[in-house]
Amino acid sequence: MTLVNAYAATSASEPLAPTKIERRDVGPHDVLIEVKYAGICHSDIHTVRGEWGPVQYPLAPGHEIVGFVTETGSDVTRHQVGDRVGVGCMVNSCRECVHCLQGEEQYCLQGNIPTYGGLDRDGTITQGGYSTHIVVNEDFVLRVPESLDFASAAPLLCAGITTYSPLKRWGAGPGKKVAVVGMGGLGHMAVQIAHALGAEVTVLSQTLSKKEDGLRLGADHYFATSDPETFERLAGSFDLIVNTVSASIDISAYLMLLSLNGTLVNVGAPAEPLPVKATALITGRRSFAGSLIGGIRETQEMLDFCAEHGVTAETELISADQINEAYERVMASQVRYRFVIDAATLA
Repeated sequence: MTLVNAYAATSASEPLAPTKIERRDVGPHDVLIEVKYAGICHSDIHTVRGEWGPVQYPLAPGHEIVGFVTETGSDVTRHQVGDRVGVGCMVNSCRECVHCLQGEEQYCLQGNIPTYGGLDRDGTITQGGYSTHIVVNEDFVLRVPESLDFASAAPLLCAGITTYSPLKRWGAGPGKKVAVVGMGGLGHMAVQIAHALGAEVTVLSQTLSKKEDGLRLGADHYFATSDPETFERLAGSFDLIVNTVSASIDISAYLMLLSLNGTLVNVGAPAEPLPVKATALITGRRSFAGSLIGGIRETQEMLDFCAEHGVTAETELISADQINEAYERVMASQVRYRFVIDAATLA
């Protein structure tokens, strides 16, 4: 075991603080990564505050990680020392179930092992990217294309794949009308990706305060959901709606914006239930679905797609001692659009 510097939560109510965490020795199929940047995801906040269930503390969150390979195990073939790499929301799976064999490890029937807060194969609790180093099995490490800005690439490992996967799965592209609910960390990625795929993109945000950004990033239209006329005007308009907000909204009202056979996909994960009126589904043969990140193969596809199309996250770089302030600003929707921690400030 090796001790490395990190920022971790010690309880659901206390601020994160500097500490040291253990990293396992590099095994035959492992790579040691020196973390350069780690994004702050809303999921980090939900988790460390115990909003998604019990947590074993101390816990260092972070699953939007980029860095350099500094050591490889004896049997590693995928990566070499010096490679630009990334780690997303999971660090292992059973590798044997039907979903894993299909390249959809996120839906592993035995449960994938999340990058932090999960029970690892050796019985320890996984610790995430708010740290100077991390050890990960080579199969769960992604290649980060040279053309992607390194700091801005970090959020792609969660926000990017979380929105890319459903947009691809439900056929966003030329001739399709796609709406994105929310213009935050996930939403601003969904707008760019849907636009790059060739869809006609509409942003549905509570206010018009980010309209200029939305149009700049690729949206064709932008509407305020606080205006009741929006729902009347856009009824039956969209083939696909991607809901990115991690708060309770009136799902039935948004379902009525779908055209016949349209689908609303939820990628935000609020702690509260999202009730749905049956009539909102059956009157237009509409579907309400969910989507969870993507498999390793699809995540690499997303990184390559973003590099090819110049899609990247808009970020604000912070030092480790600004993490707690950043959490509060995320909760107040005061970031455009993703905080990224400079891991050098943990040293």
